[in-house]
Amino acid sequence: MLNRTQKGERLKQGEELLEKNKSLVFVDFSGIGVEDTKALRRALQAVEAKMKVIKKKLLRIAFEKKKIDFNPEQFDSQLGVVYSEKDISDIAGPVYKFFKSVEKKGGKILGAYNLSEKNFFDAAMTVKIGQLPSKEVLL
Repeated sequence: MLNRTQKGERLKQGEELLEKNKSLVFVDFSGIGVEDTKALRRALQAVEAKMKVIKKKLLRIAFEKKKIDFNPEQFDSQLGVVYSEKDISDIAGPVYKFFKSVEKKGGKILGAYNLSEKNFFDAAMTVKIGQLPSKEVLL
């Protein structure tokens, strides 16, 4: 259980996460082991993204402080937030590939949020974005 000071620090981290980044991908990592989580973090590092676990209530408060109309408490499961200064299309691919490789163990993509345009993408749309080839290949 976190004390008031620790919650304040986590809330500040959540606000910085929303301030400095362009896109968020929400993932459920329940059932995934430590080694698999480390593999996800390494895959994200290659595309300059990171994953952080923040309590849904604290993340909701951070969204409210930034005047963003989104409630992360709508997700029932554990919530991991993958964040990056890049577009969602750049980080959804590695996240999709990882969860496809561990789908028998558990875990899934819950959705994504584009902070610059203030758009929420549900899980199905996020998976579709993740399945697209890279921008260079499309061009």
